[in-house]
Amino acid sequence: MSTIKDVLKAKDHKIHFISPNATVYEALEKMSEQGIGALVVMDKKKVVGIISERDYARKIILQKKTSKKTLVKEIMSSDLFSVTTDTSLEDAMVLMTGKHVRHLPVFEKTKFVGIVSIGDVVKSIISHKDFLISQLSNYITAG
Repeated sequence: MSTIKDVLKAKDHKIHFISPNATVYEALEKMSEQGIGALVVMDKKKVVGIISERDYARKIILQKKTSKKTLVKEIMSSDLFSVTTDTSLEDAMVLMTGKHVRHLPVFEKTKFVGIVSIGDVVKSIISHKDFLISQLSNYITAG
């Protein structure tokens, strides 16, 4: 069974993070530069939240705030759900869909080791299923 550890192995190992005291504009710039939809918010090496494009849309644009004057800590999601490297992809998918979250911080014991998106998990599940189908097809045609 595939785990979150397998997803992290296939990803870029660089973790993109931002301070809770940065502006939302700085967070958006960083997300744009990296081509990502969320940043981990870290304060003194501790994960304190996640800021995503969704947070921006709902808590800046719709609230008529400005991204250059609003701090990340004012709009970040701080009630986080997380997984471990040993969490199965299926369990991660159930958590993400059940709690309506698109990004999950990943921990190995108490150490933060990365973040996975719903896209990462879906891609890995599809890849694993494609592999199984290929193996079954080869078995059937060889027999």
